[in-house]
Amino acid sequence: MTSLQLLVVDDEPAIRQVVSSHLRKAGYIVDQASDGESAMERLSRGDVDIALCDIKLPGLSGIELLRQARAVNVDTAFIMMTAFASVDTAIEAIKAGAADYMIKPLNNEELLHRLTKVGDLRGLRAENRVLRRLVLGANQEVFGFNSPAMREMENMAAKVARTNSTVLITGESGTGKGVVARLIHQQSVRAEGPFIPVNCGAIPENLVESEFFGHTRGAFTGADKARKGLFLEADGGTIFLDEIGELPLALQVKLLHVIEQKEVRAVGGEQTRPVDVRIITATNRDLGEMVAQGKFREDLYFRLSVFHIHVPALRERRQDLLAFAKFLLQRNTRRMGERTEISFDPGVEAFLTNYEWPGNVREMENVIDRAIILAEDNYITLSDLPPQITRVEQSIHNGENFQSSGTLREQVRRYEAALIFRTIEETGGDRRAAAQKLNIGLSSLYRKLEELEEEKVPPESTHARQEIRRE
Repeated sequence: MTSLQLLVVDDEPAIRQVVSSHLRKAGYIVDQASDGESAMERLSRGDVDIALCDIKLPGLSGIELLRQARAVNVDTAFIMMTAFASVDTAIEAIKAGAADYMIKPLNNEELLHRLTKVGDLRGLRAENRVLRRLVLGANQEVFGFNSPAMREMENMAAKVARTNSTVLITGESGTGKGVVARLIHQQSVRAEGPFIPVNCGAIPENLVESEFFGHTRGAFTGADKARKGLFLEADGGTIFLDEIGELPLALQVKLLHVIEQKEVRAVGGEQTRPVDVRIITATNRDLGEMVAQGKFREDLYFRLSVFHIHVPALRERRQDLLAFAKFLLQRNTRRMGERTEISFDPGVEAFLTNYEWPGNVREMENVIDRAIILAEDNYITLSDLPPQITRVEQSIHNGENFQSSGTLREQVRRYEAALIFRTIEETGGDRRAAAQKLNIGLSSLYRKLEELEEEKVPPESTHARQEIRRE
C-alpha cells in the first residue's frame, strides 16, 4: 500500500531528510514537521494516514501530540520513534493509542515492513467501514415525514429500538418496511453489530434451514464445505426476516426454538451454538388470518408480534407526497449521475399529489427514475410519466369515456376504479390474481373495492357496476 500519505515528525533535520527520502523512493507520499505544534496543524487536515513520530520533541512531546490528535478525532495511525528505549515509554506510547513503536537508528527494511503492516490494517478497517455502511444503510438519505401517521410510526420505532424485543412490521408492498427495520437497528444498542436482511420468499424451501442455521460439510448433496448460516452471521446484531408469511411451517417450528432457546444447530450438526440476535420481521400479509387458516403457527405469531408497527400506505401520507417526490427527485438525480437540477412541471406536481400510488414508495421511485431519464430541458412534464398512470389524462384529451368533470383527484380516482375492475375482468374474476397483477395485497384490493362503494365513485363500465354490486 505505497500510496499512503505519511508525516515524518522529528526535530533533527538530518533524520527527517534521510527517512523521508527513503520513504519517497519506496513510493510513499511524505510530508515533514519539526515539532509537535506544526505536526498538529498538518494532522488537522485529516488526510495523513500514518505519522512516524519521535517521542522527544521540543515543546509538545510525541506522546502529547498523539493524545491531542486522538482527542480531536484525527484518524491517523502513529508509529512512535525513540533513541532512548525503555519498557515504560513503549507502554506509554501504546496506551496513548500508538499503532507501533521503533528504536532509533531505524532499519530501513524493518521500517518498510512496519509501515506495510500498519497500512494493511488501516485498509482493512476502511473496507469494514464501507461494508458496514452498505449493510447498515448509514449513507442512506432519509426523508423526514410530517404526517401524523408517519410521526407516530417513527416514535414507536424509536421506543422499541431501545429494547431487545422482537418487532413485527406490517404494511402494503413497497411502503418501506425494510427502511423501518434498519431505522430500529441503527437506533439500538446493536447498531455497531451486523444488520442482515433476508427475503424469506426468495429462498427455495429446501434451502431455507441451511441458509438460516448453516450446515456441515457433506450434510447434503452439494454441501462441499461448511456454511455458517445467517443467524450466526447476525450474531450480536439484528436479522430482518422480510416476507415472514412465506416461511414454511416446518421452519416456523425451528425459528420458534431459536427465539426461545437463543441457539441454533447447523444442518447435519450435532452441537448447538448460542446466538445473540434480535429478530425483526415484516409482511404484507394478514398473519392473523393465516393463523386462523392453519398456515402460520399461532405460538410463533405471538412471539413475533410482541411489538407491532404498521407502516402507512403512501396515499395515507398525502400531505407529504409532493415534498417526498421532490426529495426522491433530487436524491435520485444525484445517484444517476445527473449534474443539473431537475424540477417538476406544476401539472406533474398536481398529478403526483393526487395519484393513489398502489405500489407505494417503490412505485414512486420507479416513476421518478424513468422521468429523470426522459426529461428534457431539466423539466419533467406529464408526458415523461408512465402511460399506465397518466392514461386518464390521455383519455380525457382523446374524448374517451372518462368523465372530464371534477378535480384531478376525482378523475384519477375514477380511473383507478376502472383499472381495478378491468383487471378483475381480465383475470376472470380471480381477485387474488388481480391483486398480484396490480402489485397490491389482496386485503388492499378488497379495501379499495369497499372504499369505491362507500365513495360512490362512478365506474366507467357496466362490468364495473356489476362488480361493485357483487361486493
